[in-house]
Amino acid sequence: MLIDFFYTLRSAKLPVSVKEYLTLLEAVKAGVVGPTSEDGYSIDDFYYLSRTALVKDEKHYDKFDRAFAAYFKGVEMIADFTKDVPLEWLRKNLELELSPEEKAKIEKMGWDELMETLKKRFEEQKERHEGGNRMIGTGGTSPFGAYGYNPQGVRIGQDKGRNKSAVKVWDQRAYKDYDDTQELGTRNIKVALRRLRKFAREGSAEELDLDDTIRSTAANAGYLDIKMVPERHNNVKVLLLMDVGGTMDEHIHRVEEMFSAAKSEFKHLEFYYFHNCVYDFMWKNNKRRFSEKFATWDIIRKYNKDYKLVFIGDATMSPYEILQPGGSVEYNNEEAGAEWLQRLTNAFPKFAWINPEPQGVWQYRQSIAVIQQLLNQRMYPLTIKGLEEAMRLLSK
Repeated sequence: MLIDFFYTLRSAKLPVSVKEYLTLLEAVKAGVVGPTSEDGYSIDDFYYLSRTALVKDEKHYDKFDRAFAAYFKGVEMIADFTKDVPLEWLRKNLELELSPEEKAKIEKMGWDELMETLKKRFEEQKERHEGGNRMIGTGGTSPFGAYGYNPQGVRIGQDKGRNKSAVKVWDQRAYKDYDDTQELGTRNIKVALRRLRKFAREGSAEELDLDDTIRSTAANAGYLDIKMVPERHNNVKVLLLMDVGGTMDEHIHRVEEMFSAAKSEFKHLEFYYFHNCVYDFMWKNNKRRFSEKFATWDIIRKYNKDYKLVFIGDATMSPYEILQPGGSVEYNNEEAGAEWLQRLTNAFPKFAWINPEPQGVWQYRQSIAVIQQLLNQRMYPLTIKGLEEAMRLLSK
């Protein structure tokens, strides 16, 4: 029973022992997880049970997730977002590709009209649609569905973004934490970050003070008089807020390099994740981002204003996500993201936004212009020159 699952985990280089495997079998036999409804067993319950029994170190969670997904591919359950969208409606038979001229002819809906129309479609629709321009379906120009095109719509049932134009995403998505142990291919990022260093001697006396030792020895008629001083540490405090998921997937490697460099350069580094824009909560672990939230108000109160605030994100999103209450692609935020950006920058006067998106495309992203305006143009590209300029600003 589940022997192939055990070998899948072992082939993924997970340190899973036979004893742990037998513990899992005993738990299953004892009914620790069981049918949750008439539909049968929950794959989510078995996931948490097997991870608890087989994985003893959090650093292996990502390997376990990949191996689990590979073994149970095709049996994942869709999250319930108040109302189910039947999978049959979203079966991918075609992926619409339009010319720029054809795209330009498709009209946008305003925010209120978009949300009201989606509600009506749920009430009206009784069957699957494909290639249309009104109902929830695939491959068309409707604002609702998957694998089609609309300049401003709600993405439903699509595995990843294609045109970067959705203002809401109906599906629950999983993000990965950035790897802070990523080996850097270059030391240039560290060198750029060192412009922000401010050293002070802290702790016990553990470092030889050569000048004072020579001076004291000479004054002591040549008898050695060793003098020690506390080590010098970089006492700059950094609050790092990182965008994760969606369009940021294209920049994972470079952000991980930045994250690794920051953790090695700054002793006092605090970090949190957000998606697209900051709202009323952030998180530290992407696998538990809905169960382990940190209120943004609490973060503002926890750290004093001598922290340097650094955002890392591509600022690529619908402008609604910044300016509109309820504009988040994942939930109905009560206050606009712009309000939270202003609160953060007021609380931490020394701030900068690092953007991994090539600077040449910034002019074509309306949301980037909005963020730049809100942050008084303190946005810099994730390049050596951009980092040096940002660190120079923060060090003033």
